Amino acid sequence: MRILFTLTYYRPHVSGLTMYVERLAAALVARGHDVTILTSRHDASLPHEDVVDGVRVVRAPVAFNVSKGPVMPSLPLLARRLIDEHDIVSGHLPMFEAAMFAALGRTMRTPTILTYHCDLLLPPGMLNRAVEGTVFASNWLAARLVKGIVAYTNDYAAHSRLLRQFMRKITVISPPVVMPAPSPDDVARFREQHRLEGRTVIGFASRFAAEKGIEHLVDALPPLLERFPNLNVLFAGPNREVIGEEAYRERLRPKIEALGERWKFLGTLGPGELPAFYASLDALLMTSVNSTESFGLVQVEAMLCGTPVVATNLPGVRQPVTVTGMGEIVAIADPGSLTEGIAKVLSMPERYRRTREVIERLFDIEVTVSAYERLFEEAIANVNRS
Repeated sequence: MRILFTLTYYRPHVSGLTMYVERLAAALVARGHDVTILTSRHDASLPHEDVVDGVRVVRAPVAFNVSKGPVMPSLPLLARRLIDEHDIVSGHLPMFEAAMFAALGRTMRTPTILTYHCDLLLPPGMLNRAVEGTVFASNWLAARLVKGIVAYTNDYAAHSRLLRQFMRKITVISPPVVMPAPSPDDVARFREQHRLEGRTVIGFASRFAAEKGIEHLVDALPPLLERFPNLNVLFAGPNREVIGEEAYRERLRPKIEALGERWKFLGTLGPGELPAFYASLDALLMTSVNSTESFGLVQVEAMLCGTPVVATNLPGVRQPVTVTGMGEIVAIADPGSLTEGIAKVLSMPERYRRTREVIERLFDIEVTVSAYERLFEEAIANVNRS
């Protein structure tokens, strides 16, 4: 198959959505498919087109940004050309141009399958509310036009403002998770490098963004430090110049700086560094506060490295802990509940241990890729028969 993926941002931008598409695209290439990514050239230093791990990446020039969204005047012509070259379009939402891709696919008789990653919720402000409404309308129209939509979980789909209107079109496919087993030597080096011996360590693996609810951990830390005096926080992921999050970071900066060496920003870690990072944690935190988070791939990554998770009780987000039992679920935006959940995991680690084999059986990337292949093949066959 010749598969065209469309999404607003792609590598080197880091998010759960970009990791999802990157892994899925690479796995499909490994199975012999031709895969192209059509995305924004959000950084002017990036090439217009290149090949990354066998995946062709085409980037549309950005004229300017509205809130977190790039405006790409040349995208319709570029989209039409690329759709004509491919057998199927895999659109990854939320995306302002979703309706355009769905309409082009329908007009050109190229089937379009949507993967709905999350609802879009932007920071307060009249402009952001207008952007949210526009993107929702485009995504809703796209959902009306296509035959199939992929969701991570039934739990999230049933609670999503958009997905719950299209339940008959939805196929649930677990997200692609890839995480090598941590090497004991790498873990030892990581712990020595960051002076973690004798310390209790909790961490994040995410962008520094408002929807992640980072302030609730900051507020939960004083009582946690009373119970665990050697507690440290490691934050892996982009934390500076995160698109649209400058004000949020500035608001939290004084409290985080006051923690001194107890809070350490690691920056974006490479794939080879992540297993040692996860294995060095006593708990990974998923403190998200709204429906822009629909699952949290990093939860399963941490579990594959033997690390339990403390996650908020959001639809979709609560599923990894629910199905594995490898962690605690806490109330949303509630520092007190977060304190108690973290304390439980840190106090009784043996209660939350599961083998890597158990987690691999529940989240098998080969099952995920096969499910996408079947969905794509059926959509192409249905168009050919009509």
